[in-house]
Amino acid sequence: MVVGVAQEKMRAFKAQKRSGPCGGVTFDFSRQSVAVNHYYFYVQDPEWGPAFLKFGTYVPYPIKLCLNGHEWVKQQLRRAHVAFDSLDNGFLACGDPLRLQAICDQLGPADVQAFFDRWAARLPAPLTAIDRAAGYTHRLALQQVEVSFTQVFARPIQGRHFFEAVIRENLDLGRPDRVGLLFPHRITRRTPAPTFGYRTRVITDGVEPSLHIEYTSSHVKQYFKEQRALRTETTINNPNDFHVAKAVPHLSHLRDLGDQVNRTLLEVERVSHQCVLTQDALDRLQRPTVEAGQRTSALRFGDPRVMALFQVITGFTHLPRGFRNRDLRPQGRSPPRPTLLHGPDDL
Repeated sequence: MVVGVAQEKMRAFKAQKRSGPCGGVTFDFSRQSVAVNHYYFYVQDPEWGPAFLKFGTYVPYPIKLCLNGHEWVKQQLRRAHVAFDSLDNGFLACGDPLRLQAICDQLGPADVQAFFDRWAARLPAPLTAIDRAAGYTHRLALQQVEVSFTQVFARPIQGRHFFEAVIRENLDLGRPDRVGLLFPHRITRRTPAPTFGYRTRVITDGVEPSLHIEYTSSHVKQYFKEQRALRTETTINNPNDFHVAKAVPHLSHLRDLGDQVNRTLLEVERVSHQCVLTQDALDRLQRPTVEAGQRTSALRFGDPRVMALFQVITGFTHLPRGFRNRDLRPQGRSPPRPTLLHGPDDL
């Protein structure tokens, strides 16, 4: 465990002393911003891995808890002896993908509450046993929830090109009509606009671009993570934006909502596909393949018999009534010579 202390601002109660005309003393209390010491406890939890808790030292003694769901999943995979390769806050590869997804789905509000209860009983807290016996305690609330969807590319350079095309052709995603396609609640005149209005931001950190779309106080972000994967991430900064209370039991619902937004964004985005086959791709098309132990012969482009076969196959398109031998005969004949027109009588 590592402990740090820093003076930061927080919302707290402040007293102002007043003296009466007859010598009496009274106090007025107000809640405002004050600068007080905060204690950071960086811990290594057996269930969650690295995490931290921040304690405010002034009434009402707020506690901030920061947890990483990816670290929780990694701890569970280690216990199950499942091999994996980490991708920062994500996974590059896993020996058992189905088990990985099942473990991800198991994370719920009870795991968050168990972490807090475990460390609140061990760490020095401003509330004494008498205060707790009197009913004073802390209750967790969700202030920020991040839900991500990561797509790892087998050929990262192609993924980077794809994402740059996504940015170029989806700069209108931040408009209200497009934002309304992503989120489950319809945007109306009563829907609070983002702080700086509806917009699409493209932020470039060095040479790493990221796409940002805002909705009230929440937002969606896309970026190419570590040159290997496309990360789509929804950050819910206020559950009330989606008419959901901040209580921890609603974590599962917010996870489902964030996952829905991520997948909807991928469906809404459009890219102009430039389908140009490389020489390597053409070479692979002309080599036999083996799938599930069954060999498939290759077709040599440029070979007269192969081209004739392609011509016949394309001739079968849009034939709901089928075809007969007499329909195929003209395909093998030379086209008739055009007839010259000399005047209106020849029409």
